[in-house]
This record gives sequence, structure tokens and C-alpha cells, in this order.
Amino acid sequence: MGAKRHWLSRVSFGTISIIPAVLLLLGYLSVVINPTHGWFFTLFGLIYPVVLPVTLILWVWALFRKSAMRIPLTLVLLPSLFFAGRYFRLFPPSQDREATLTVVSYNVGLFAHGPEGMDRNALADSVSRYLNGLDADVICLQEFFLPSGHPLDDWIMRNFPDYKAEFYVRTGRSGKFGNLTLSRRPFTDRGKLVFEHSTNMALWTDIQLSRDTLRLYNCHFESYNISLSNLITRKGAMEETEQKMRRSIGERPKQVNAVLEDIESAPGQAFVAGDFNDTPLSYTYFRLLHGRQDSFVRAGHGFGSTYSSLWPLLRIDYQLYPKTLTAVSYRIERVPWSDHYPVIVSYYENGRDSD
Repeated sequence: MGAKRHWLSRVSFGTISIIPAVLLLLGYLSVVINPTHGWFFTLFGLIYPVVLPVTLILWVWALFRKSAMRIPLTLVLLPSLFFAGRYFRLFPPSQDREATLTVVSYNVGLFAHGPEGMDRNALADSVSRYLNGLDADVICLQEFFLPSGHPLDDWIMRNFPDYKAEFYVRTGRSGKFGNLTLSRRPFTDRGKLVFEHSTNMALWTDIQLSRDTLRLYNCHFESYNISLSNLITRKGAMEETEQKMRRSIGERPKQVNAVLEDIESAPGQAFVAGDFNDTPLSYTYFRLLHGRQDSFVRAGHGFGSTYSSLWPLLRIDYQLYPKTLTAVSYRIERVPWSDHYPVIVSYYENGRDSD
């Protein structure tokens, strides 16, 4: 009887361990499989921050029990030595260089996700004061909103008098919404990429550095547009949610391709920032990372999550920079004025010492 119980225990532990192990493997595949050919692989990348600690616990238990599962669990965890540091970092790297350029990327959520009792105008004022206090060289805003009847040029001049602005907004019934790039550095050129069948977009701005021109992309890729509360309470919400997820997951690779095609014609190296609506274990992230560095990986520490509602699980806002720069410091400030947190990174301009 004891031998039979021991055998059943080994079988059940092995069965339980296989589930997260397979989910981890499918998550790794989400990096290389284009979602237009297999949209559901993106979902396995989304749940990676939950699956990884579960697998680690099972691995420790397998070692303790000297279970045969310790070998396959070890093998399936090995790729996470490369991926996990894109979500969490114990210590920031030491930097002995003084920053010469500070960039902020912030999805302000249409000024609709602040503390209870604050209207959009009060939120916009709070965000403006906060951003001015950061004393950044470049500010990239996504999901910017201005109510009808407020001239955008006047609002920018009043709230950001020290910055030159580039923006693209759409006009709806209640106001204007879109992307806004503010810079204290001179622009040499500017433009926009308006994605097909979408209200999302990317602005590009050629910004003059001390020795080079940097093409900075302020991106907002396709959102999921789903409500977790509706998913639980509203009839038919599950089917609607699936349709929205399939659409957004399928649209983002097309939007990424549009940005990458524009990068090929850029006069200088490309800096890509904004709300990607995808995690570090995704096709979107690794396509855009090619030829660039992730500022969080190079200069961040702690959790990299930027989406407040599911903190610390979702990191979807980024600054990916070229070899023209070196990230010196990285921080995410958990301010209460949006469903996203701002990403604030300071850089050293390589080659500046030779001026």
C-alpha cells in the first residue's frame, strides 16, 4: 500500500509540473511566432510573470524530493535566465557617466484614470505640473486628450513654454486625442505614421544631439480595449473579449512593420519609445529591440511593470535606444494620474567627450 501511494504521489507531482513547464515553453515561442499566424501564442507570453514563479516553486520542490522532474524543469527554466531580467532586476548597473539627455514616455490614459473626484482638466493640470518638474529634455505622451473648445497650440504654449511640440490628434465628439512629443532639443524634421484601421499611431521626430541626429519614435500600438469588470459581469463579454484580443494581437505586427520600414529610411539611428501594449516576452518587443538596447535592462532595478491595474505583472511601456546613447539611470514613478506609470530614463551621449 505504501509503495502504491508513493507511485501515485510521483505521478501526480509529475502531472502538475508538466502544465507550467509546457506553458513556459509556449511563452518562449511567442517571441518568434508572428501573431498573424498564431495569435494565441501571445497569450502564453502574457501569463509568463505568473507561470515562472509557479515553475520555480515546483523546481525547488522537485530538488527537495529528488524527483525525476527536476531535470526537465531545470531545462525548461534555463531560457528564463535570459527573459526574466526583462521583468525584474535585483540591482542597477553602476554608471560613472553624467547624464546629458533625459527622456520621459508616459501614456496619460486620456486623462480619464485619476483619483476619484478629479475631472480631466484637473488631471491634465496635475500631469503638466508633474512633467515640468521632471526637467526632461524630451517628453513622449500617448493617449493625450484635450476637450473640445480648447485650442491645442494655446494649451501647449501655456503649459510647456520651454518645449517645441510635435503632435498628431484625431477629433472626436468630446475632444482631441492622440500622441504628443515635446522637446527642448532642436527638431530637424518630423512626421507621423497613422496605422490603417486604427486610432493608434506613431510620431517620429529627428532630434539634434551634440554630434548626431536621433530619430525618436513616439509609439502607441494597438490596445486590447477590454474591461475586466465587464468580462465577469456582462453576458457575451467572453466572446467579445476574444474578438478584441485577436484583432489587437493581429494588428500590432503590422504597425511594428510600418515603424521598422520607416526606420530603414531614417537619417540617423532610431530611438523607439511608447506604449507597445505587449510584454517583453512578445514578437512586438523583440522585433523592435533588434539593433537597440532596452533601457530597463541596462539601467533599471526592481519590477519593470508600467501598467498600474495589474502591477507588478505587466510591463508594456518602453524606451529602446541605439548605440548613440548609453542609459545611465532608469525609473518608473508610481504617480496616480493614469492607468500607466511614466518611464523616465537619463542617457549619456556617446562621443560627447571628443567635442
